[in-house]
Amino acid sequence: MTHSKKIAITLGCPAGIGPEVILKSLDYFKKNFPEILNHLLIIGDEKVLKERACWLKVEFPKEVEVLSLSELSIQPGKPCIEGFLAMSSFVQKAIELAKEGKIKAIVTGPISKEGLEKVGVKHKGHTEWLAKDLGSKEFVMSFYGERLKVSLVTTHIPLKEVSERITTDKVFTTVKLSYEFLLKLGVDYPKIALCGVNPHAGEGGLLGKEEETVLKDVINLCQEAGFPVYGPYPADSLFFWAYQGRFDLVVAMYHDQGLAPFKLIHFEDGVNLTLGLPVVRTSPCHGTAYDIADKGIANPSSFIQAIKLAYKLSRA
Repeated sequence: MTHSKKIAITLGCPAGIGPEVILKSLDYFKKNFPEILNHLLIIGDEKVLKERACWLKVEFPKEVEVLSLSELSIQPGKPCIEGFLAMSSFVQKAIELAKEGKIKAIVTGPISKEGLEKVGVKHKGHTEWLAKDLGSKEFVMSFYGERLKVSLVTTHIPLKEVSERITTDKVFTTVKLSYEFLLKLGVDYPKIALCGVNPHAGEGGLLGKEEETVLKDVINLCQEAGFPVYGPYPADSLFFWAYQGRFDLVVAMYHDQGLAPFKLIHFEDGVNLTLGLPVVRTSPCHGTAYDIADKGIANPSSFIQAIKLAYKLSRA
């Protein structure tokens, strides 16, 4: 079995909507973009996939390779320890293949953070897990949509810790990796804008100091390095300007500052990326959705876009 030049797709939690949206995505590609199927490797559970395909009344494409690591009897919407262990093993196998240079990209199916903790995985999610195990000290959580692209300076931390985590080095790294990402997308002259941390971008220091003490220094450093970056701008205006096309990407200072406007526009078709890894990594912008996993109504749009973007970036 060879995985050379494959895009690995991890199944996610077998009890969630991961298997469903993967199968629906494969069905979409079979009808609309069949040449991509030979590039795909699913790391998961072949039994779960076959049972779910039968339930959904879709045919599993013979062109897609499956690396089956478990053989579970799983009820959709009913997470269990066995499923969490399998979920963890799928990600670990993808990491192993990436380290060996056998895959060029990873598209991760949705996992349960609570489930990871229950089986002893001490990571907050895919982003931190992949970065640590693949040896990436500089990495960025980013989000892609046709109308809006967002990168985050800080991610899964309490709001009260945000200010102390916003450093010149961290913001600069976020801009640098975002700039490189835009070039890979084919944007010739990327324009990146920084959100302010505080209301009205601090009002010249009246409503907060981070814009003056950190962000303006970052802008100077970026200009010296050749990265076109603008701001800092009030977040309540900046996202509208970016949506209009004035900027190619917005750097948000904290999780909900960036994700609230992004998901307002791209809730169903947005893609999550980890920038700075040795392989491309994308994922859908949704979770396991156990509450609808037994209903057959999960929307595959985000997963379809995640696979498309992984394919594009891995060829850039």
